[in-house]
Amino acid sequence: MRMVFRWFGEGNDTVSLDHIRQIPGVEGIVWALHDLPVGEEWPMERIEQIRDQASAYGLHIDVVESVNVHEDIKLGLPSRDRYIDNYIRTIEKLGKVGVKVICYNFMPVFDWARTDLHKLGPDGSTALFFEKSKIHGIDPLELVRTINQNSALTMPGWEPERLAHLTSLFDAYRNVSEEDLWDNLEYFLSKVIPAAEKNGIRMAIHPDDPPWPIFGLPRVITSQDNIRRFLSLYDSPANSVTLCSGSLGANPSNDIVAMIHEFHDRIPFTHIRNVKVFENGDFIETSHRTQDGTVDIEGVVQAYHENGYTGYTRPDHGRHIWGEECRPGYGLYDRALGIMYLWGLWDAYKRSAAAPSQLKEAVQ
Repeated sequence: MRMVFRWFGEGNDTVSLDHIRQIPGVEGIVWALHDLPVGEEWPMERIEQIRDQASAYGLHIDVVESVNVHEDIKLGLPSRDRYIDNYIRTIEKLGKVGVKVICYNFMPVFDWARTDLHKLGPDGSTALFFEKSKIHGIDPLELVRTINQNSALTMPGWEPERLAHLTSLFDAYRNVSEEDLWDNLEYFLSKVIPAAEKNGIRMAIHPDDPPWPIFGLPRVITSQDNIRRFLSLYDSPANSVTLCSGSLGANPSNDIVAMIHEFHDRIPFTHIRNVKVFENGDFIETSHRTQDGTVDIEGVVQAYHENGYTGYTRPDHGRHIWGEECRPGYGLYDRALGIMYLWGLWDAYKRSAAAPSQLKEAVQ
C-alpha cells in the first residue's frame, strides 16, 4: 500500500506541501490542474510546475485526480473526438513526467452530490451530508449556488461556470439513457486506453457518488455487477477502477470487501473512507474508524492486505474538526488521523500474517 494525499495546489488549498510531508508514510500527492476548463489540453509547463513543487518536498506526482471528461464525450456528440484528442495529448504529457494513474469519472453533469457541506455531529465536528428526500425536491441550480456559497475555494465538479450551462446540459441529457451512457463510455475507452497503455498509465474510473441516479440523470458505476461490466468493455490492465469505499458504501447493499477480492488486480488506486448510512437513506461522512460508520473499514484494509495490494491509497474525505477552516471534506486533521488509522490496521495485519512463520523460526 502506497499512501498519497490529495492536494489542490498553491492558493487553492489550506493544506500545504510542508504539512503533507509530515504525515507518516505519505509519499506523494494526488493532484490536477483544477483551474483549466474541462476538455482543454494540459500545458506541459503547468504539469512540470506541479512536479517541481512536489519534488521540492520529497513528494511524487504519480496519481492525477482528475483529468475530467468533457460532457460532449458523455453525451456522444460529434464534437467528442476533438475533446478525446485533447485528452490523449494530456495522457502523453503526463506519461513523460512519470504519472502512473489517472483517476476520472463518467458522471453526467455533477461529479458528486451533497445537500449540506457542514452537517453538525454530536461531537461538535461537521461533515458532508446527503439528505435523500431533499435531493428529490431541490432545484439543481439552487444546489450549485449553495455549494459555491459555502466554500471560498473551488469545489471540483461544482464550478460556478457550470451555472451558465446547467439548464442546457439537463436538456441535452433528457433523451440519454443508461445504455446510451454505457455506449459512450465504451467509445471513450476504445480511444484512450491504447494511449494509456503506450504511456505506462492506468486509467482508473471513480464510482458514482452517490451510487444511484440523481436529478433524472443516468449513472453506471454503481455496483459490483456494473464494475464487472465496465472492466469487460476493454480488457486491459490500463482499464481499471479507483475503488472508493465511501461512494459505493453509501448503498449498504454494496459489498466493498467482495469487490476488492474480485477486482484487486484492476484497482491501482483506492479511496478509503467511511460513511454512516441511516435507515431513510441519508448518509453522513464520518471518521475513518470502522465503528463510527457503516463501511467495514477493517475488512476493507484486510482484503487489500490479503491480496498483496501495492497500489496507491488516499484517505479521501474527512470531517472538519478542532476548528479547522478548510475546503469541505478536505482538511488536514481528520484525513491525517485517517491515515494513521489505516496504517495501524495495515501494520497489524502485516504482523499477524508474519506471526506463524516467526513462531516456527522461534521453535526451531
